[in-house]
Amino acid sequence: MRGRLAATASAVLFRTGHKVVNLGYRICPPPTPEPTAKDLAFQRWQEVNGDKTLRLEYELDRRSLVLDVGGYEGQWASDIFSRYLCAIHVFEPVPDFADAIERRFASNDAIKLHRVALGAKAGEAKLSISGDGSSLHLQTDKEVLVRVVTLEEIVAAEGIDDIALMKINIEGAEYDLLDHLTASGLVRRVRNLQVQFHDFVQDAECRKKAIQSRLRETHKLTYEYPFVWESWERV
Repeated sequence: MRGRLAATASAVLFRTGHKVVNLGYRICPPPTPEPTAKDLAFQRWQEVNGDKTLRLEYELDRRSLVLDVGGYEGQWASDIFSRYLCAIHVFEPVPDFADAIERRFASNDAIKLHRVALGAKAGEAKLSISGDGSSLHLQTDKEVLVRVVTLEEIVAAEGIDDIALMKINIEGAEYDLLDHLTASGLVRRVRNLQVQFHDFVQDAECRKKAIQSRLRETHKLTYEYPFVWESWERV
């Protein structure tokens, strides 16, 4: 009997306490975390529907050449091709993603897949697999060894003189790549540069500002949503 009474009393106290806590939350709700600058930038990006507007709105035509660096599932390449019918080179080193891209564009000769990473130095690197966050700069339980090539190799092999648009979304490796492109002068071959900087890299803000400063020598900023997307046009 005492055990049942104790259990009943405990249940009543639990329900009462739960109601008191809920009442407390209604009277004095916990503070909502202040949005970060990146949160606000992403909110503004969504308001303009940037993935379907700004990321696709460039002066391109059938004669244009586009580089998609970090192809993932190939959606951006598909959207660009559907709009402009231009030639596209897609760089995707993750085997599963590259396989999917190859199947997706198997009947489209205008879209060429490169199963490599584009980087500052040719060689091999360990890439951590984590969906669209697969990165050379993060560690996960699953890693693959990928081949890295430079833009110099690509333009020489493909006979490329002018790149109408280059999209870079490579999960932290954009800093080393852009350092190389600006230092070597290769960035001058790129008419429009669309890049997503990632803030998990050490000294990300300082490195981004340094790259932007060098880009201003050859390009002008056309839009910027910090650590979401930004775009530069050659002057």
